[in-house]
Amino acid sequence: MKHELEHLLQHAVEALKTQGVLDQPLSVQISLERCRDPQHGDFASNLALLLAKPAKLNPRQLAEKIVAEIPFAGLVSKIEIAGPGFINFFINPDSQFEIIKQIHAQGKKFGLSNVGAGQKVQVEFVSANPTGPLHVGHGRGAAYGSAVADLLAAVGFEVEREYYVNDAGRQMDILATSVWLRYLEQCGEVFTFPSNGYRGEYVRKISADLHQRQGKALHKSAAAVLEDIPADEAAGGDKEKHIDALIDRAKTLLGAAGYQQVFQAGLDNILSDIKDDLEEFGVSYQHWFSERQLMDDGSVQQALDRLDAAGYLYKLDGATWFASSRLGDEKDRVVVRDNGQTTYFASDIAYHMHKLDRGFDRIVNIWGADHHGYIPRVKAAMQALGADDTKLQVLLVQFAVLYRGEEKVQMSTRSGEFVTLRQLRNEVGTDACRFFYVMRKSEQHMDFDLKLAASRSNENPVYYVQYAYARICSVLRQLDEKNIGLDTALGLVNLNLLTAEHETAILTTLSKYPEILERAALSYEPHQLISYLRELANQFHSYYNAHQFLVEDNKLCNARLSLIGAVKQVLENTLTLLNITTPESM
Repeated sequence: MKHELEHLLQHAVEALKTQGVLDQPLSVQISLERCRDPQHGDFASNLALLLAKPAKLNPRQLAEKIVAEIPFAGLVSKIEIAGPGFINFFINPDSQFEIIKQIHAQGKKFGLSNVGAGQKVQVEFVSANPTGPLHVGHGRGAAYGSAVADLLAAVGFEVEREYYVNDAGRQMDILATSVWLRYLEQCGEVFTFPSNGYRGEYVRKISADLHQRQGKALHKSAAAVLEDIPADEAAGGDKEKHIDALIDRAKTLLGAAGYQQVFQAGLDNILSDIKDDLEEFGVSYQHWFSERQLMDDGSVQQALDRLDAAGYLYKLDGATWFASSRLGDEKDRVVVRDNGQTTYFASDIAYHMHKLDRGFDRIVNIWGADHHGYIPRVKAAMQALGADDTKLQVLLVQFAVLYRGEEKVQMSTRSGEFVTLRQLRNEVGTDACRFFYVMRKSEQHMDFDLKLAASRSNENPVYYVQYAYARICSVLRQLDEKNIGLDTALGLVNLNLLTAEHETAILTTLSKYPEILERAALSYEPHQLISYLRELANQFHSYYNAHQFLVEDNKLCNARLSLIGAVKQVLENTLTLLNITTPESM
């Protein structure tokens, strides 16, 4: 309906261009919003106010000219000019029923559009270091990123979902060394585990598996491992120097091949677990991109060469610096350390160069909110590489805080005492996880109430929405039990019998779905669909409690069944888009 009105306004604008009232090259963005007060109509446009200056006319005078050029349409019963020049549209009451016919005709495709026009978009999300299982914070990024990607695809973008695997660098070396030290414990060695190692139970399981496969082939004595190693923090030393020395010792004692075996055991095990976890959560990717690939194929060096050729690199104190402050960053950044090793940021520059070279029209990165300060340096790098940094959109996701009733659930990541995404799914269910995770704006803090999410009550929003769907299915099952034949065709020609206030409210909400889906997709805000679902479910439950559907009047009965059938279809389309199930009974 909104698009049809926009088309009418566009037709009027083109007519005024032909008449010379508006310049031919003038680019016009049609603006149309729903009216909050029904007395002002159903939709209003400020088009005349926007174009008054280039037309050199009073806004009301221009509004009159626009209205005069709007072609007749049965959709509209009246057009009024209000205030300084707003154009208000009153929808023909009979037209409101068209939405039911449209929903029944389009079915699962109702609401989809092609506003994206096939533009290529890459959405990169989660991308957690493969140093441990996914925790509840990663879960919010997974649900949000997956929903954003699916919404963009629903409105016509060509979407590629990608996970960037940080499988290189110091954190991976700490993981490999932690696995090896636990393996040595399996071999009977006794020593104090480093305070800065990965201490989670999952590390013990990986080392046990490694010990089962390798026996004592990778065994070295604790004395050889710890000889002349700097003291750990608990012994009055420096935990960073302690773990770095242990990493060097592991590489020396195991040799390149042995160390690689340990390294790969940790990486393969954890990455496999992450993939399984996300798949069970309903999140899938077209591409898993390895950071090591960037090093192996020379991409990191190529990116640095391009920055150097553009005059953005310089040497200082033995390190190589990127002059990012010249492009909006707060300070310059090291890309090659004084020991010759490239930094994480150098890999990130190469990664974004790689994305740009793959020809995406838009790049969407979904990061944790703690990465906020990282945005200016990445955009600076894109500019230095000669790219359009406006192609990059970074969406931040705040951490989720778990509560069990009034009690906050404590978590600590390095100690290994954290709630994993898998544990959360097992406790409250995947549907509740996905629903709650995208219920609020991603940049807002989120309190996740475990008791509420697991409850079967109307206070639980996902239960409330799914129950609306199940109730409609229950009504349709009663048709057979009561030997009533469903005649959708009869219902669709008698929709004018739907005059109750509850029915009018539902019709209006159903008609909003395509525009809300489009707005949610273009603004990266899946929570708008959650709000919509709750409103539609609430209206249906009120309707269900106030009216009988299976009435004696066959025409009215089928008209109402056609209406709730449309509600069922829109609930299904929306829940499916958010990867939430639609149970037929609860």
